[in-house]
Amino acid sequence: MISNTSPRYSTPVLKKDQPDDTYKFQPLPSPSGKYPYRLALEKIIPDVNTEKTIFHMLGDTGSIGRPTFQHLVASEMGRQYETDESERPQFLFHLGDVVYSFGEASRYYTQFFEPYEKYPGPIFAIAGNHDSDVNPNATPYKSLDAFKAVFCDSESRDISFGGGVDRKSMIQPNVYWTLKAPLANIIGLHGNVPKFGVITPDQQKWFKEELISANKERPDKALILCLHHAPYSADINHGSSLRMITLLEEIFEETGVRPDIVFSGHVHNYQRFTKEYKDGLKIPFIVAGAGGYDELHPVALKDDKRFTNEIDLFESVNLETYCGDKHGFLKIAIEKRGTGLTLKGQYYTIPHEEKMDNTMKASLADEFELHL
Repeated sequence: MISNTSPRYSTPVLKKDQPDDTYKFQPLPSPSGKYPYRLALEKIIPDVNTEKTIFHMLGDTGSIGRPTFQHLVASEMGRQYETDESERPQFLFHLGDVVYSFGEASRYYTQFFEPYEKYPGPIFAIAGNHDSDVNPNATPYKSLDAFKAVFCDSESRDISFGGGVDRKSMIQPNVYWTLKAPLANIIGLHGNVPKFGVITPDQQKWFKEELISANKERPDKALILCLHHAPYSADINHGSSLRMITLLEEIFEETGVRPDIVFSGHVHNYQRFTKEYKDGLKIPFIVAGAGGYDELHPVALKDDKRFTNEIDLFESVNLETYCGDKHGFLKIAIEKRGTGLTLKGQYYTIPHEEKMDNTMKASLADEFELHL
């Protein structure tokens, strides 16, 4: 159930007294493609609809405790492919944390290949902190070895640890990259292992160039930014990432380019924030990290002394709506209308019952529309 009533916060929050865990940073793997790390959707879907771009989006799907929820979410997204062609999704963009807890290849079958075996479309992804981490007690391997084999291969082929599921490797050119769809440029950042994210200088330079390049394709294409670590959040587990907020706003200011919308995972719930800039521009910042991990994160209560919203960076950022007690996913549709584009978002939730029941249907819990 969507709720936004007192006594819970209706703004982002900062969780106080959080330790600095930047020491967990892991070196990035080498790219599998050429700079500037772009992949055209037409290369994966040659006959893709150029008048309407429709896709699913969610994060934090892996589960090591109770896997039922990730199966239900995947099943409900697959059901939406049964609709008429004009409303059918074309792909899934994953916001990270495909596999818990250390991104090991041995975990991919139960947490990814099996739940998504019947998902009809291609799956793209950015890596989350758990995908990027390394298990110190396992046979030695490097950060993102398995993620790269699944999503950032140099060619599409069978995956040795895929359990025989008929899903071949994706050919994303790097762990940070841009998906060039007919009506959108989707820029995906890599935030590494630390809880509040770390973006390397090389990646920052690339990001600035991609923003400027994507801006030149407006208004014919939407500019969408995806990163795993949520800049703004009101949840009780993570709270907001001041590091990501500061980095993004500095780069937006330097380039003079701001995205149309920002999507994140990391936090296991759904939150839709609106940030209003001094020039009047309003940008949605959306958290969609309730994709299947069994533990969900509620929004913090105002009388919880572990949190504060008295932060200058939270100025003019409001929590419009949230869902912290059900798993769910987004369906995004971008369509040409007149002289511009319309981006429509729908957030669906599943009944929070641990049973596989084909009669259960996803419910529309939130809806928003942007005129670009």
